[in-house]
Amino acid sequence: MYQLLAAGGWVMPLIVACSVIALAICIERHFALNSEKIAPKHLLAFVWQQLHRDGLTPQQLKALREESPLGEILTAGLVNQHQGRDVMRESIREAASHVIHSLERHLNALGTIAAVTPLLGLLGTVLGMISVFADITTHGTGNANVLAGGISEALLTTAAGLAVAIPSLVMHRHYAARVEGLVVGLEREATKLVDALHGKQQKEQDA
Repeated sequence: MYQLLAAGGWVMPLIVACSVIALAICIERHFALNSEKIAPKHLLAFVWQQLHRDGLTPQQLKALREESPLGEILTAGLVNQHQGRDVMRESIREAASHVIHSLERHLNALGTIAAVTPLLGLLGTVLGMISVFADITTHGTGNANVLAGGISEALLTTAAGLAVAIPSLVMHRHYAARVEGLVVGLEREATKLVDALHGKQQKEQDA
């Protein structure tokens, strides 16, 4: 393994570092983007039940906000529920923007790694080929095995770069799609709350 790293020159440690960072991001996002942690299934039903009983106290609202991203969004709406539908929607939208930002954390870095590592590999190969041709200029092409070995070593960085970039790109697309699905679910739950609260208030006014 050390020989492979040494053969790739100074570019190879950069590719290895990118692979370690990409792996760490994938592991962190796997646990962070747990749908049950972000949008607990029965949270909206619990909130609606509490509203029907005695309402939500400031302490309960604080606990709801800290419980999950969905709770944070619902709390933003509940705090402004008496300000009208538009104000409530705007407060939910603002809270959702912060939640979305946290859901997308590190994904830009993962995408950057997927884009940069093939270029690093290509750079390593180009530098290696320059070295090979410099040796040819100096010593000629008398030993074909040495020449083939030098070209093979030069291509190692390209292979390493692609080996890191392909999984990184796949995982970036996977987590981006997961975030998109979670955002749709959060928006749906928030819309249900807004429609339910203001539909109820409208009925009370009509009565």
